[in-house]
Amino acid sequence: MAMYPVGKGDRSGMSESTENQQPACGVTAKLLEAFPPFASRHFRLYFVGQIISMIGTWLEIVAQGWLVFEMTGSAFWVGVAAAASSIPTLLLSLIGGMLVDRYPRKLVLLCSQVLLMVLSFLFGVVILTGHATLPVILVLAFFIGSVSAVATPAIQAFISEIVDRRHLPVAVALNSSIFNASRVIGPALAGFMITWIGTGGAFIANGVSFIAVIAALLAIRLPKAPPRPASTEHPIQSIRDGIIYAWRHPLIRTIVLFVAAVSIFGWSFMSMLPVVAKRIFGIGADGMGYLYSAFGLGSLFGTVVVSVSSGRVRSSHKVIGGILTFAFGLLAFTFVSWLPLALFCLFISGLGMLTAFATMTGTVQRLVEDRFRGRVMSIYLMVLLGLMPFGNLLMGLLSEHYGTPVALRTGALVTIAATISLIAFRKEIAKAWEEYQSPCEKSRQH
Repeated sequence: MAMYPVGKGDRSGMSESTENQQPACGVTAKLLEAFPPFASRHFRLYFVGQIISMIGTWLEIVAQGWLVFEMTGSAFWVGVAAAASSIPTLLLSLIGGMLVDRYPRKLVLLCSQVLLMVLSFLFGVVILTGHATLPVILVLAFFIGSVSAVATPAIQAFISEIVDRRHLPVAVALNSSIFNASRVIGPALAGFMITWIGTGGAFIANGVSFIAVIAALLAIRLPKAPPRPASTEHPIQSIRDGIIYAWRHPLIRTIVLFVAAVSIFGWSFMSMLPVVAKRIFGIGADGMGYLYSAFGLGSLFGTVVVSVSSGRVRSSHKVIGGILTFAFGLLAFTFVSWLPLALFCLFISGLGMLTAFATMTGTVQRLVEDRFRGRVMSIYLMVLLGLMPFGNLLMGLLSEHYGTPVALRTGALVTIAATISLIAFRKEIAKAWEEYQSPCEKSRQH
């Protein structure tokens, strides 16, 4: 068996040409000091296009959950529909990562966005024409999830091509803020759209939103990179190499295992918010949107926490503190019956979740060698998103038999237990982190 040495990351600065970065002064300079990736024109284009597209995606996520619950009245089937969207990540992420490492990342990303746009239009037409049955919804959700399984590692790898390597943690946090800023706007907008034009209209609006990110990608002109050597390696062997590399890297392995536990027992609570809205608080689609938006607003504030603390607070502290904040906020949410206080608990949970996950994603991005980037990010995202279907199904079953509050409390308590185990091994983790830090990162801490 061939040996796969664990490298300490490709530390070559991968940034766009300097003509795309303009000197700034005054307020702009201070903003760029806090959020340096915005100095890149490419990143600005990507950011604007992606945030419009993601608002549309949240329209789709909320509309799908509401549609299924309205059709079935079952928390279990809401979980199944959410699982149908995310299970392709478990099945296809590794293939997506292999494609990202073999072909131009911008091209892979562009093709995936076009396919997602077509599928969203199709979904909307099916609903508007009255052909939306539960099996049809599950099949279309699976197809959308399949394309997303390729798009997601492509997005993560593409970020490393449009910002400087030293700015990757902040860029990752800002990329996460796209998801969460859109979570503030999208669900609230979805609630009103479902009320006034129905779930089919929400899917059509999502299809239109993809035009923004497609236009942004077409406007990004990267410097011509040297052609990659044609790979003669069998795709299965290529995927296997990526798995072995990730497993033999002590920090990446630790992060991936921890993310697995949090994905199944913590993150999956989102699929139950339509049930919570209707059964616990007795609110409609517009009120349900507020629940999603509160979590998203907290996540948006988490972006600021990550950006301001970059280089000042140890990554391990941000991960542990963030996950505990998320879990205790979620635990408190399950005991609350007053809507404003529930929104505050979700805000706190969102802040903690973003702080932890942006830090972990940025750490993986900085440590991985570029030739393995697509495959390693696909493994990371496969665990983060691909294991979520099991969590969605588990939350649905527990909710159906023991009540939604009990299901969410169980997930929060298991997440806390996983974090305590991480704290128990903090010395080993810190030692590994010191070993894999670059000299400049070590000097900044001292």
